[in-house]
Amino acid sequence: MKNKKVIPIIFTVFFLSGCMNMPTPPSQITGAYVSPVKYAEYDCAQLAAETGSLARRENVLVTAQNQRIKTSETQAFWWGYGQGDGVEASELASVRGDKEAVRTAMETKGCESAPPKDDAAPKSE
Repeated sequence: MKNKKVIPIIFTVFFLSGCMNMPTPPSQITGAYVSPVKYAEYDCAQLAAETGSLARRENVLVTAQNQRIKTSETQAFWWGYGQGDGVEASELASVRGDKEAVRTAMETKGCESAPPKDDAAPKSE
């Protein structure tokens, strides 16, 4: 009789352990602190270029983290545990910290938040 009670308990523990060691969703990864002094020597054009570069890198890392989540969900289904966070999560936190430091440096220098538009481009009427 005791064996009949143990089997459902073991199954339940195994089923619930599928959530163990799952990667963090990108929306919950906050930026690591990066000092704005790192960008003190940059002018406004360099800061705007850096902002664009960091935004592209962030998008790549968010995609990589989402892929890690999908892979981990599959692994958790079959093996009962996920992959956990990898280098993508720590690098995403670093990039988000850099973005905040660049934004602070731009505010300090009085730069526009978007790069200036090219006046030589033809205008539509």
